[in-house]
Amino acid sequence: MASANRASSSLIKVVALSGSLRKGSYNTALIRSGIELSKGEVEGIEIEYVDISDLPFLNTDLEKDGSYPSEVEAFRQKIAAADSVLFASPEYNYSVTGPLKNAIDWASRPPNVWAGKAGAIVSAGGGHGGAKSQYHLRQIGVFLDLHFINKPEFFLNVFQPPPKFNSDGDLIDEDAKNKLKEILLSLKAFTLRLQGKN
Repeated sequence: MASANRASSSLIKVVALSGSLRKGSYNTALIRSGIELSKGEVEGIEIEYVDISDLPFLNTDLEKDGSYPSEVEAFRQKIAAADSVLFASPEYNYSVTGPLKNAIDWASRPPNVWAGKAGAIVSAGGGHGGAKSQYHLRQIGVFLDLHFINKPEFFLNVFQPPPKFNSDGDLIDEDAKNKLKEILLSLKAFTLRLQGKN
């Protein structure tokens, strides 16, 4: 019984956000793969994908007497209840996407529900695989008091052979899967360290 309690208390709850709203998004596919890994190869971590597509554009006129629109409040509660955050951040114009920045800004409104949490970033795309978006996201995290793991880094160029995803959008590249697993293990360890449990 005691061991079961210890196991449940050390379960890391992760919310996962994709900066791409595209139905066939490779970045969202990375989150799906991470969820699958958390159900088998990476123990002690539970990942919930949170859709940001229904969030309205940030507008403080929508804030009434310290409360937020229902979609925003539900989103903020999911962030607040999580131990850490996994961002799948594609690169648009050398930076993070508009939808992701919008979600970040809503959750930063008082009280800032990002503060003190651990975070990790993965990216899929062309060129350098989303590297510039990750560096901008890290800069944003400084103000939010969001603490990102530094290593390993994960940038996936989906257009270089061999194929990284199959026709169903599943991650099939074993090297990428292993790197994604390393990200999750690092996020888990860092989260426990921040919480003083490791």
